[in-house]
Amino acid sequence: MSDSASRGTGVVTTAVPARLDRLPWSRWHWMIVIGLGTVWILDGLEVTVVGNIAGRLSEPGSGLHIDSGQITGVAAALYVAGACVGALFFGHLTDRFGRKRLFMVTLVVYLAATALTGVSFESWWFFVFRFLTGLGIGGEYAAINSAIDELIPSDYRGRVDLIINGTFWLGAIGGSLLSIVMLDTDLFAKDLGWRLTFGLGVVLGLVVLLVRRNVPESPRWLIIHGREQEAERLVDSVERRVAAETGRELPPAASEITIHQRTTIGFLEIARTLFSSYRKRSALGFALFVGQAFLYNAITFGFGAILTTFFDVPSGDTGYYFAVIAAGNLLGPLLLGPLFDTVGRRIMISSTYLLSGVLLFGTAALFDSGVLSAATLTACWCVVLFFASAGASSAYLTVSEIFPMETRALAIAFFYAIGTAAGGITGPLVFADLTGSGKVGDTVLAFQIGAALMCAAGLVAAACAVRAERRSLESIATPLTAAATPSRGRAPAT
Repeated sequence: MSDSASRGTGVVTTAVPARLDRLPWSRWHWMIVIGLGTVWILDGLEVTVVGNIAGRLSEPGSGLHIDSGQITGVAAALYVAGACVGALFFGHLTDRFGRKRLFMVTLVVYLAATALTGVSFESWWFFVFRFLTGLGIGGEYAAINSAIDELIPSDYRGRVDLIINGTFWLGAIGGSLLSIVMLDTDLFAKDLGWRLTFGLGVVLGLVVLLVRRNVPESPRWLIIHGREQEAERLVDSVERRVAAETGRELPPAASEITIHQRTTIGFLEIARTLFSSYRKRSALGFALFVGQAFLYNAITFGFGAILTTFFDVPSGDTGYYFAVIAAGNLLGPLLLGPLFDTVGRRIMISSTYLLSGVLLFGTAALFDSGVLSAATLTACWCVVLFFASAGASSAYLTVSEIFPMETRALAIAFFYAIGTAAGGITGPLVFADLTGSGKVGDTVLAFQIGAALMCAAGLVAAACAVRAERRSLESIATPLTAAATPSRGRAPAT
């Protein structure tokens, strides 16, 4: 099947995007989800383990001279700083050299840095490789979210993106429970258990790497970069597999698009696209990322310190409590994800942000009044994060689908970096002091900061969110390389 013309002139008319969007769900799509989405499980496992083993690493005999504050403050900030740098660096390379090449490279960087973190012998080594681990995971966010949205049919894009990003919390549950085992000195020596935990993450990551080799390059990216014949062969093969699996012929593609093929897009054009043509959408992306970053830092950084300081929970038992709130985070995208494709993006994004913010304000008030126990505070957090997790995952979905194809990975990287730098670097440094001070008022203030920014983001979403549900990426944001479209460079009506 051929749907291209004028190949020799660098102009191609193609139905490949529409052909991908009209595919029914199939085993091929499951392969993409498993190959690309499972890395968030590893990220959640590792980040949670680091938080839960902070107390052990600071103890004599751990094999590492470091204190708990350095782990939850300096090391956490370096990890996030690395993620911001990695997102921008690898995001640009992903748009230039392709989704597949970069999501393989970023996973290798992530795994190597994780392994080397596990053999840390001095605090400086631990800090360096926490930064490099963040570098890899930041690149993963840009490469994977852009690939997922370009490969998954439009009818399923919202729920799949949310659920994949939400699986971070499946890893967090595993990390919480794993840390309980690894911190048991009856099973592992103080200087061994935490190292083995990082090693286990590397082993699981190597399995993901093997699966990921089968995930193809995005046909949309191939077309724009002059490889339309490869894109057509890929889509032809997928259509044959899906037709054989379903036992029925696929309907014809609904539309075509004409593209002026280019190998690179300059930074100036990308900047003009984000900050001139799509100013309103850029403000939306910034608000969503800053809001969710501060809310999560208000709760998760210092989580163990709050339980041990105010409720006398033993440090070895905090993993049980974190597993509960991680379950709330996981269930949010799983149960609410389909509504982002049916009820719609604007209603669901704004409501999840506003609900989580209001509920966190309520939790802060209850905490301030002294009526909560460790169990009831954890229950409150669980409800807050049920909604917040779906909202936070929708931030990645939003910035990956509301900007032109040529800028997708870098747009994800940019808003991730800006929002996370504001909330994820400042957050650990500020909230570690607030939640670690031992003063109820300081911890209440930390909650209120996160809640206020989440509510503000919800209001921005109510005004600016794009109704992108069940629409092709090309109709949401016209590609920069699209030929002769009157609305080129302008955002369609939202």
